[in-house]
Amino acid sequence: MVPKLLSLLLMLLSLTQAGLNAYVDEMSLGGNLFLVNREFSISASYVPNDLTVPKVQGGGENTRMRAEAAEALENMFLAAQEEQGFTLIAVSGYRSYGQQASIHERKAASVGKKAALRVSAPPGCNEHQLGLAMDLGCKNSTALTSRFGDTPEGAWTAENCWRFGFILRYKAEWEEITGYMYEPWHFRYVGLEHAKRIHDLDIPFEYYIAQLRQAQAAQGNAGEQ
Repeated sequence: MVPKLLSLLLMLLSLTQAGLNAYVDEMSLGGNLFLVNREFSISASYVPNDLTVPKVQGGGENTRMRAEAAEALENMFLAAQEEQGFTLIAVSGYRSYGQQASIHERKAASVGKKAALRVSAPPGCNEHQLGLAMDLGCKNSTALTSRFGDTPEGAWTAENCWRFGFILRYKAEWEEITGYMYEPWHFRYVGLEHAKRIHDLDIPFEYYIAQLRQAQAAQGNAGEQ
């Protein structure tokens, strides 16, 4: 992991100030690289201004995404069908702060508050509120369980999602870093360039953003000298 992070940092430091600033802008709320977890949260009032229903199997009001992400999802679904004959199904996209609060409260009542934090994000700490995340299923698995990862559709999507700007956000081996259990159904849009880089390096999104921030700080310090 350390050599991968070092190579990423060196690449980022090689960018011009303008290039790095463009990446940093994407890390702001409304950008494709905004990090949401239990440490970095969103206000209850935040709603993306370009939500749309993707034209995919399962698409409806509960599967809205931001326009750029929705188009990328359509392309991924089409490729799955044309290349493999797979039918992916959109299960859950944008969720408001209030919707996530209800989901989290039900989970906490079912399994306890501590256990709920491993499988359900508290309101404001959920990527779905960004309009950049989609939970996926297939014909034989739409229940959002680890079973999806064992299906041919789940395996194909995990391996190919980067081609369309998505990353598999919560891998099993990253649970201690992301804070969440393995979710083979949860895909996050970050854009084509960043998705390819994260896929090639095979690192958690948290590590990727940390390296961007480190590069920003390093260039800032260099500019002050």
